[in-house]
Amino acid sequence: MNLIKLDAIDSTNSFLRRLAAHKELEDYTIVTTEKQNEGRGQMGTQWVSEPGKNLTFSVYKKINCLQKEEQFYLSMAISLAIYDALTYFGIPHLKIKWPNDILSANSKICGILIESIIKKGEMSASIIGIGLNLNQTNFDGVTNASSLKCLTGVFYNKEEVLLKIIEHIKKYEEWVINRQLFKIKETFESQLFRKDKPSTFKLKNGDLIMGFIKGVANNGCLIVLLEDEVLKEFDLKELKLLY
Repeated sequence: MNLIKLDAIDSTNSFLRRLAAHKELEDYTIVTTEKQNEGRGQMGTQWVSEPGKNLTFSVYKKINCLQKEEQFYLSMAISLAIYDALTYFGIPHLKIKWPNDILSANSKICGILIESIIKKGEMSASIIGIGLNLNQTNFDGVTNASSLKCLTGVFYNKEEVLLKIIEHIKKYEEWVINRQLFKIKETFESQLFRKDKPSTFKLKNGDLIMGFIKGVANNGCLIVLLEDEVLKEFDLKELKLLY
């Protein structure tokens, strides 16, 4: 493991991508930062984090055992690794909100952004960006956000939490390498937020629909049972789960 610690950077994902473009990186090259000026989330959203209070890092992970259409299995594996690490630290009421946010007691505590590096039409590596709210306690203007310290009252050591997450990522890496893809999906679905519960969704045109989350497809789409008893798949651009 090669650990690079930075005081401030635009984005740890962007930093690693630039680094990978110029040199061959060691597997599990990790970049952490105290302050991320242009942190990114899903669908171009911005990840806002109070400097020095949280765990913000990216991991360069070589991948040669998944096809491009199987990329979501890596996302599920990373979500499960963080879920297990937070379970180790006693964080209560954990769930995974599709596609890969980690919630505790219905509040978001962790976001994940995975960017694949494709060479000659095949996946060669992924840059796994993780933002975990650790010791921040003030979330003015941000709805449904919390931190480990808010939830437990405990002050957390960033490096200890980082090493525990990496330990669990390596555990699920073995599942990926051994092609235990069904097991990954089955375990992921068992921890899916609002699975089999009546939920409200917002479509990209602004319409609201009701349905039940039944699971995820192999391509990462959310499978929803609609009111007319029809199962339909939605990707991230088409659908937003409302609380």
